[in-house]
Amino acid sequence: MVIVLLILLTIGPMLLVVTLWLYFANRKVGVFFFQTRIGKKGKEFKVIKFKTMTDKRDMEGKLLPDVERLTSVGRFVRSTSIDELPQLINVLKGEMSLIGPRPLLPQYLPLYTEEQVRRHDVCPGITGWAQVNGRNAISWQQKFEYDVWYVDNISFMLDVKIFFLTISKVFKREGISSDTSVTMEPFNGNN
Repeated sequence: MVIVLLILLTIGPMLLVVTLWLYFANRKVGVFFFQTRIGKKGKEFKVIKFKTMTDKRDMEGKLLPDVERLTSVGRFVRSTSIDELPQLINVLKGEMSLIGPRPLLPQYLPLYTEEQVRRHDVCPGITGWAQVNGRNAISWQQKFEYDVWYVDNISFMLDVKIFFLTISKVFKREGISSDTSVTMEPFNGNN
């Protein structure tokens, strides 16, 4: 907790600048994005992220595809992983940790295999083993394998390694998008 508070105090001025920048880029419709995710032992919580897309909709009222809603400011914020920093509040609340499997959507729960659901044996993290080994550029199957590997091998030294690898990946801006999407395709099960 102390480490997270120190990080927040250190990056506070930058977060304020990003907040104002996104406020105007998102046409004053909001700066933060709240979404229900699954945490440790399957418990739901609201993840907090910077909002990198507009709420533009088509004629039927459906949200436009991500690629059409992602703003230029949002693209930069996402590529530098700044959009993840508000999750430090989730860490302070005890819903997340700095390192662990990324928290995913509730609708994915019934789609997991017995092995994949083990990713919820630990607290989800802002970054994790799957993020430093490909992020959105790897398949869902590979992500789950990395998540379960992390659960089986969790240690302080592994967390330190992941922390420093994350910094390197952020500067290299690797694995931000999948091959077919500006984010990641939804998980549709293990077909």
